Amino acid sequence: MKGVKTIVFGVLMLFLTQLGWGQAHDVFYGDRTEPAKLVKLFPNPASDYLSVKFETPVAKTVRLTLHNIIGNSLEIESEIIDEHEIRLKVKDLPSGVYLLSVKDDADLHSIVKFLKR
Repeated sequence: MKGVKTIVFGVLMLFLTQLGWGQAHDVFYGDRTEPAKLVKLFPNPASDYLSVKFETPVAKTVRLTLHNIIGNSLEIESEIIDEHEIRLKVKDLPSGVYLLSVKDDADLHSIVKFLKR
């Protein structure tokens, strides 16, 4: 059974790598088609902490919501490092795929995927 789990995990990781996980994601404002802000997550996959970096100084105004892969909202500790970075403590989360929703008052909205080891 362990061999099957290893194969399934390997195929999942290959699929996620092809999706570009760990890379920057464009965030769009309203109906505009050009990227307004850039959100970067690192390290991805994460084991203890996940850093969320913003191209512009919005860290103090964004709301982060963490969801597991089936959509349940989860509580997580966060720390504002500076106006461009927030650090999330993911150490206590079970291994798996998570979705991080990033919102602010100026219509910034992005959902970014990451993998917790």
